[in-house]
Amino acid sequence: MKVYRDDWGIPHLRADGADELAFAQGYATAVDRAWQIEVDRRRAEGTSAAFLGTSAVGWDRFARRARIDDTARRCFEGLEPATAAWVTRYTDGVNAGLARGARRAPQFAASGLVPGRWRPWHPLGIWLSAHVLFAGFPAKFWREEVARTLGEESIDLFATDARGSGSNGWLVTGERTASGAALIAGDPHRIIEDLGVYQQIHLACDEFDVVGLAVPGVPGIAHFGHTGSVAWAITNAMADYQDLYRERLRTGADGVEALGPDGWRPAAVHTGTIEVAGGEPVPVEVIETERGPLVMGGPGDPESYSLRTPSRVTGDIGFDALPALLRARTVDDVDRAFGRWAEPVNVVQAADTSGGLLHRVAGRVPVRHPGNRRRPVPAWEAAHVWQGWDRMPRRAVDRAGAGAGAGIAVMANARGIATPLGVEFAPPHRADRIRSLLGARTGWTAGDMAPIHMDTLLESARPLLALLAPLDGLSERAARLRDRLTGWDRRMDADSADAARYAELRSAVVRRIAADPALAPLAARVADSPHPDELRPWLAFVPRVAFALEGLLTSTALPELDRPAAVRAALEEVALEEVTAGDGPGATWGERHRLAPWQALPAEPDGGWPGLSGDHDCVLSTISLPGVVDHSWRGPAARYVWDLADRDNSLWVVPFGASGVDGDPHRRDQLPLWLTGGLVPVITDWNRLTEENRVH
Repeated sequence: MKVYRDDWGIPHLRADGADELAFAQGYATAVDRAWQIEVDRRRAEGTSAAFLGTSAVGWDRFARRARIDDTARRCFEGLEPATAAWVTRYTDGVNAGLARGARRAPQFAASGLVPGRWRPWHPLGIWLSAHVLFAGFPAKFWREEVARTLGEESIDLFATDARGSGSNGWLVTGERTASGAALIAGDPHRIIEDLGVYQQIHLACDEFDVVGLAVPGVPGIAHFGHTGSVAWAITNAMADYQDLYRERLRTGADGVEALGPDGWRPAAVHTGTIEVAGGEPVPVEVIETERGPLVMGGPGDPESYSLRTPSRVTGDIGFDALPALLRARTVDDVDRAFGRWAEPVNVVQAADTSGGLLHRVAGRVPVRHPGNRRRPVPAWEAAHVWQGWDRMPRRAVDRAGAGAGAGIAVMANARGIATPLGVEFAPPHRADRIRSLLGARTGWTAGDMAPIHMDTLLESARPLLALLAPLDGLSERAARLRDRLTGWDRRMDADSADAARYAELRSAVVRRIAADPALAPLAARVADSPHPDELRPWLAFVPRVAFALEGLLTSTALPELDRPAAVRAALEEVALEEVTAGDGPGATWGERHRLAPWQALPAEPDGGWPGLSGDHDCVLSTISLPGVVDHSWRGPAARYVWDLADRDNSLWVVPFGASGVDGDPHRRDQLPLWLTGGLVPVITDWNRLTEENRVH
């Protein structure tokens, strides 16, 4: 095997065969990102508190109870032999490079973590751990609390994309490009992790030559790739494919039993211990019923719930698709590969150099009672048993229509191709804005995509601004602020003072609505709920109000909620604060809206984290928690543009860099580009790369 690097430190790997290349990918990933992948492996096992301390106990308890590592073993055992051998060679490569990578990463010494030996199923565990919350099953707990407190009819009042996952993606056919070949572009929205959840990589052997964004710790290229003749990309389909069952448990002479449709049945039970750095060990009881493992409660607890997922039921997460994607040459090949995919459920777009196009949903969604999708359901009622698997929708891409939308396909987590499979979707603003920008012209090139990636127009601001306009009887300072905001261009730019004032007003409105007596019973109920800490973010009351603000301001439900009064009071509050603060800290949006990436061992760079443009419903979706904090914890975890005319015209960028090693020149060299919309060229010419002197 040979390891090359381009000017950005991105690994380009060559080997004779696919299995040797998998070894090379594992080796290079371990050298570059040893700390990251070891943390992720230990989180999948539920053993991260042993070196991260008490802050990691909640996650470890959830990972153990949800049986992530055991499910990974099951899924590995179910792989086709060739795929299992390929994954095993990847872990062999990780083991070969891990000691070298650990010596380069000071976090190991700082935390006391000693690298462990990887087992063949660990990449599957990392995948499951990263995506078990992706479909947002804890939102069913939230809907349950809303229904119990405000009534079933109020559930939709809070419907919004509050999962913490999503993406933008778009396909432009050759009819609208300068080259006559398709372009695929977009950006996956995820929690921004410092070292980066996506790894730019180039994989080449006798069978294939692919560039793409890999998940560190996982072989191949699952989500975003370009083989030269075909390219693909995905977004979260927002499908509902995980169920929560309310369980009745009892303890008898033979152990724990759970009540199902056919009566009482034995539940599997075992106990374990979570070792905690700097703290006492924590016992954990793991219980699994015929529906799935308990994620909340236990014997004697009336609030006990099991989680049922396709991967646990079938022993398959779809990893047999990964080698097939690497070998794809056409959209038909990509289509067949994704036909084997399981979870998470994604919308896929693909195009090839022969003009082929693909727009489909990929994954596995159970057929079951509609109630399963909205709330936890009784485990003992036969109506809620799974009845097979749903058919995945697909849609033709309109190439040659007369309208502005011809030759454009957009996926941005809104209602669309995947609507029959889900409950809650993102508001339409991002998807509509992308279509509008793309439909305004033809002759698109790869280099033209950056302004779309970075668009900051905030359409969801309209309802709040509309409530401002008719307000009268205001103080002089509030009237001035009203006039200023009603004339604002609704751009959430980092250097915008008006965007900062809007954000202040929005937060004040969120807090006042959250404190309104009409919502007090719900606020009190979720505050006292018994849900585990790791699931409680889905029940956090003020953020729920914030993400649902647009609907709360325009709905006719809850007429006792005095929206104009809340907006008036918030305007006066912010106007007074503005007089007091002047042009001090927080005067612009970027000064308030700073990057706040997740780090296993938190440490800010010198000067702190930079300010960001964008907002939740902008195409440049950089998420904060209005009413709580303006720092951004979620946003574009990468950006890409795949050019089907010439792969070397393709572009990409990640938030930090190719290396996870502090002090390495490629540790954060892409951050300035990521902040401003810059993109790094994709290099596939081996003559433009530098071979590493030292490889295994």
